[in-house]
Amino acid sequence: MAVRSGQPKALEALFVRWMPVALQWCRRLGGPRVDADQAAQEVFMVVLRKVAQVESEAAFPRWLFAVTRRVLAQQRRSAWPNRWDPSSPIESATAVSSGVAVQEAHERRRLVWEALESMPQEQREILTLCDIEGRTDPEAADILGIPVGTAKSRLRRARYTFSNRARNRGLAPPDGPEAAGDEDLP
Repeated sequence: MAVRSGQPKALEALFVRWMPVALQWCRRLGGPRVDADQAAQEVFMVVLRKVAQVESEAAFPRWLFAVTRRVLAQQRRSAWPNRWDPSSPIESATAVSSGVAVQEAHERRRLVWEALESMPQEQREILTLCDIEGRTDPEAADILGIPVGTAKSRLRRARYTFSNRARNRGLAPPDGPEAAGDEDLP
């Protein structure tokens, strides 16, 4: 990696290339109670301190995702008291909004986040990488450091889980055999 060899501007290039990716991961995986900008900044503080430990450029995305995952876990742990804060962003935005369509959009967003947050972390991560970011199964598997078959299996379970949880929150019509419950695949 260019950063390890001390090449000028290598760290800046790394930041320019990967900060938007880390910020998107923080936004998509952190949920409404985590400040994504702050989390991404903390991710890159870790990058600054520890990037020399990364073996190769090919290993960097997986390493960065692992750092992001750890930072978000810490952010969620420290944000838990905000769950009972009546002035949280989603609730206050809904309360102040004028217009039924805007209120409904905020409510839908809240329900989607609830469905995502209620999923196991492994499923939430693979669903974010593949269905929200549009990464392929092999790309997501590489980032997560798991076999492609495992990624495909997790993605299938994640889609099933999300579909049921979204349906149970009224985000989709209750049709089909999988509408019966909120349980995961066997």
